[in-house]
Amino acid sequence: MPSIAYMKQSISIADVDVQDIDAFIERVWSEDGLAQRTLEAYRRDLEALARWLAGRGRRLRTARREDLSAFHGSQPVAVRSMARRQSAFRRYYAALARDEPGFDDPTLLIERPKMPRSLPKALAEREIEGLLDAPDVSTTLGLRDRAMLELMYASGLRVSELVELPLSALNARQGVLRITGKGGKDRLVPVGEVALERVQAYLTESRPVLAKGRQPAALFLSKRGEGMTRQMFWTLVKRHAMSVGINAKRISPHVLRHSFATHLLNHGADLRALQMLLGHSALSTTQIYTLVAKEGLKRLHAQHHPRG
Repeated sequence: MPSIAYMKQSISIADVDVQDIDAFIERVWSEDGLAQRTLEAYRRDLEALARWLAGRGRRLRTARREDLSAFHGSQPVAVRSMARRQSAFRRYYAALARDEPGFDDPTLLIERPKMPRSLPKALAEREIEGLLDAPDVSTTLGLRDRAMLELMYASGLRVSELVELPLSALNARQGVLRITGKGGKDRLVPVGEVALERVQAYLTESRPVLAKGRQPAALFLSKRGEGMTRQMFWTLVKRHAMSVGINAKRISPHVLRHSFATHLLNHGADLRALQMLLGHSALSTTQIYTLVAKEGLKRLHAQHHPRG
């Protein structure tokens, strides 16, 4: 008996469904400017649904609400993956409904998954100081690592934004970075004096060695003279964190961004200004950091107040 995985791959998607998916992906890219990773995830989700429907003699356009419910039940995934999958389906069928009067959108009555509200992890300020001091700046790679850590914490960059920074993104004279974030949206982010000094030291002493006489476009380079990846950055963050006694379970590639946001709020930053710095399209996304700050204040009160 063939395996389930083999059976899934052996069922081909109808040409018309392939064309519809291609047109949809092109449409949401041009209209909404979605990130490439989101577009790829949407494509995988729609192809999985089309393949499942094809095995039952149906097409994407003829799917009913019962079909989508059965598909979700037959292929359980984590809550966040389910939310993304439903987002892809809702967008796809909403586009069909706009283009074709009378089209019955099968996603309208499907219940949305309840997302757990998890608070982002943030390190204490003293822990951040220890992490930033961890790289050996007497070495080529240590200079690079220190510059990357300082820049991410100083500017609140996403990991993908940090590793994809081109050399041209930095305006050292004005002390700002031009960041291309989610959806291709640009924003200007200030760089603190300490981070700017570390980046300048890297550019002067480390990057020319890593570039090996070439002119790569990326700001931060690997040992092979190529642009860094998220996996490379995660590895160096974990290594430096463990070297100063920070538990690896408390570290993620996003931890410096979370710490940046939390520490700014703790020191009185305006929520709207923080939204602009982080590149959030909605204020509600930024507001979760106020919960992190409140939790920190509660712990501080419980620890130090005589009746805490």
